[in-house]
Amino acid sequence: MYDYDPYSFLTPVPGFELRSGSFADGETFAPAQVNPSVHPDGKDLSPQLSWSGFPAGTRSFAVTMFDPDAPTASGWWHWAVADLPVGVTDLAEGASATLPAGALTLKNDAGSPAYMGSAPPAGHGPHRYMVVVHALDVQSLGLDPEASAAALGFNLHFHTLARARLTALFEV
Repeated sequence: MYDYDPYSFLTPVPGFELRSGSFADGETFAPAQVNPSVHPDGKDLSPQLSWSGFPAGTRSFAVTMFDPDAPTASGWWHWAVADLPVGVTDLAEGASATLPAGALTLKNDAGSPAYMGSAPPAGHGPHRYMVVVHALDVQSLGLDPEASAAALGFNLHFHTLARARLTALFEV
């Protein structure tokens, strides 16, 4: 596991409360949040998330899940959602398949516009999965549906008012 934190280079922003009924911060993902290719009980279900305490000027949210420990020079994006309406402050487990109207799911690094559960290479050691909710100052980032998660990250840099993060672990 590396010490790299993909959020450390960004301008610091305030935090807010993020909770999950699917995992606790710093604990191992349950099989439900794991990709079936690495765990026989893997279900590729996005985790349950709920958040509060974000700034009053928030106009929308983005949700991302990133593995900075993937054996690449750029980590691995597992989930990238933009334009969640400001009234949405809770996502049920598996909600990635039925997000509210207006929300945009971008392609993960496997090429699918969906949630991809944790899937570290066998024997590579523990990986960190940073699940982040970003409170944004715009109703829509105006991204093309074919935009990459990296393009989302670029736009988040300019529009994030506050950020909340939970980190899960998983290894094979």
